[in-house]
Amino acid sequence: MTRTHPRRHAALALLIVATAALQGCDLQAGESARAAAADHRSPDAASQRITVHHKLGVTEIGKPPRRVVALDMNEVDFLDQLGVPIAGMPKDFVPRYLAKYRDAGEVTDMGAIVQPNLERVHAAKPDLILMTSLQARHYRELSEIAPTIHFDVDYRDSRAQHIEIIKDHLMTLGRVFRKEALARQRIAELDAKVEEARRITRGRPEKALIVLHNNGAFSSFGVRSRYGFIFDALGVKPVSPTLETGLHGQPVSSEFIQQANPDIIYLVDRTAVMEHRPALNAETLGNPLLRQTNAWKNGRVVFADPEAWYITAASVNSVKLIIDDVIKGYRR
Repeated sequence: MTRTHPRRHAALALLIVATAALQGCDLQAGESARAAAADHRSPDAASQRITVHHKLGVTEIGKPPRRVVALDMNEVDFLDQLGVPIAGMPKDFVPRYLAKYRDAGEVTDMGAIVQPNLERVHAAKPDLILMTSLQARHYRELSEIAPTIHFDVDYRDSRAQHIEIIKDHLMTLGRVFRKEALARQRIAELDAKVEEARRITRGRPEKALIVLHNNGAFSSFGVRSRYGFIFDALGVKPVSPTLETGLHGQPVSSEFIQQANPDIIYLVDRTAVMEHRPALNAETLGNPLLRQTNAWKNGRVVFADPEAWYITAASVNSVKLIIDDVIKGYRR
């Protein structure tokens, strides 16, 4: 019979106890580490969630979206400003400054701006959809496909805080895509452009009229209209400060324009956009009554960029192009 030495037995017992204690410590340390990691993840995950309040509801977004569908050209312009890839967009009316998306095969055509193809939107498997009031009636259906953000711009009356609304939306998208520094940079550039226009219009006596051309007919836009921000934010003086025209403008005759006799005319050619025709210019606008205005006589009829003014007009790039046109009216 083999006899175990008492000292060796005691040492073995101590080793077993110590090993168990160490294992217990390791397990406890492991549990503590996992708990700490969980505690770290929870607030971090919560802090990464972005809550966006808009006129149609509240939208929550977790990690930065990877597949984005933009249903309005203003939204496409916002994403372009932030360098965010676009999975899908309507391609019926794409301005030239966003043409690279129209021609890109990886960007799915979502149909028409005013009537997007919801089946195509669903098939694109977006994790974020961007829309405006033009698609508002589809908000519920779109929200069932993916988180959907409504851009709260008022196309009927842009006088009230139009530039601020654009900047706020850009900053919201900057938060959503973790591109806040770039969003702030773009906002600073827009602010500088607005201030440039205000420096030029400040103290100037000229009065301007914004006219939309549609197949030979004209509509005017005043201080409470889709172009109200030109008078409010940019400091342009209107021919009639009481003219209220809303989204589509007030139909006016050539005689009205002649009698109003504006010092500056900004002419937006809707026909060129909607029917893909060459835009009007000084040679092709053969209207004898308009030629009798001070604006025409002094070379201050500005044939505005119809894509920036009519297709978009509520995004960074389009507003900067509009400001360029506004400034032209004071430099001729």
